[in-house]
Amino acid sequence: MADVNHEGNITKSEEVHFRVMQIVESNPAITQREISAELGMSLGRVNYCINALVEKGLVKIENFKASDTKWRYAYVLTPNGIAEKGALTGRFLARKLREYEALAAEIEALKLARDRKSLPPSSR
Repeated sequence: MADVNHEGNITKSEEVHFRVMQIVESNPAITQREISAELGMSLGRVNYCINALVEKGLVKIENFKASDTKWRYAYVLTPNGIAEKGALTGRFLARKLREYEALAAEIEALKLARDRKSLPPSSR
């Protein structure tokens, strides 16, 4: 399946980037393992995604001392990352609204079909 963005639609890889950026923005000290668990995806995929975001200049990685003996990383959205997350938010929201409308129409059609089947044959 191609991962091409047409007509302002969000691609699968953009959705993953969007979700990672959401998490990073709300908790910069989160570990990749924690992101992996929260999104239900492999640690390798999270690592690949973060590295892609860093390469694009959307996220920067900073060291900070988490305790006396360990160094950890903080993931920070860059100004370009904040702008990209905003653009992705709009496209993500538009896609979810289309999905919601399609689901609502399907539910309504199923209800109508159920109601037609429950009517006696003479009243159809």
